[in-house]
Amino acid sequence: MGALHKGHVSLIHRSKTDSRFTVCSVFINPTQFNDQDDFEKYPVTIKEDILALESAGCEVLFLPSVKEIYPKGVGELASYDLGHLEEVLEGRYRPGHFQGVCNVMDRLLRIIAPANVYLGQKDYQQCLVIERMMKLTGLNKVTNLHTVPTLRENDGLAMSSRNLRLNENERKLAPAIFRELKKVQEVINPGRLGQLKSEAAQSLDRKGFKVDYFEIADNNLRLLDEWDGKQEIVVLVAAYLNEVRLIDNIIIKERAGLTKT
Repeated sequence: MGALHKGHVSLIHRSKTDSRFTVCSVFINPTQFNDQDDFEKYPVTIKEDILALESAGCEVLFLPSVKEIYPKGVGELASYDLGHLEEVLEGRYRPGHFQGVCNVMDRLLRIIAPANVYLGQKDYQQCLVIERMMKLTGLNKVTNLHTVPTLRENDGLAMSSRNLRLNENERKLAPAIFRELKKVQEVINPGRLGQLKSEAAQSLDRKGFKVDYFEIADNNLRLLDEWDGKQEIVVLVAAYLNEVRLIDNIIIKERAGLTKT
C-alpha cells in the first residue's frame, strides 16, 4: 500500500531471484480499513516509492485508481468464506478488514496474473487469508504464494509503513514489542500458556502500550491454551502506541529447535 521500506524491497529482490519479470502494485485499498481515520492518515510517499522500486530493479509499477480496482464501486463487494481466520486476532479486532483484503488481492491477481506472489511474514494472518482466498477462487492454480521472513530494524522493530507515524518517543518504545516476543521464545516450555501470555501483555501495558492481543496459536491460527513442545507455533501481538497500531509475530518451530523470526 505504499510507504515502501526495506522489507518491501526484500520482496522485490526475492521476486527477481525467482523470476524474469517483477511487477509491484501500490494501492491504498479503502475497503480494508475499518477505521476511516486510519485510512486518511495512512502515509503516502509515492515519489520515494518509485525511486525505491527503480533502485531495486522492479520492471513495472502498477499504480491503479480506485475505479480501476473497483469499476462497479465499493458498495457491493464479493464475500469470501474465511472460516475462523475472520473471527480471531486481526479478524476480531478489525471486522471487515480481511474481506477488503480478499477483494483487492483477488482483483490484483486477476489483472496481473503473476506466476508468483510474495508476501511478508509480518502480516502472518493476512498471508493465511490470501492463501485461503486463492484456494476458494482457484487462483492458486495460476499463482504460487511465497511468504518471506520479516525484515527488522537494528533494534528489532519489524519494518512497517506505519512506523512513519511514530513520533520520536514512540519510536524508542516500539522495539519493546519484539523484545517481549523474544522473551517468550526464550522461556516458553511445554504446558499451559495462559500465564505466559498474560504476563507478556501486562509487561507491554506497563510500558505504555494498549494491547489488543498477545496470543499463541498453531500455524493455522487456532489459539492454544497448551503446548506439547513439538508443534510449530506462532506468537502474535497487536498493540497501540497512542494512535499507531503495530503488529508483529515470531514462529517457534519446537522448544529445542530453530526459530524463524
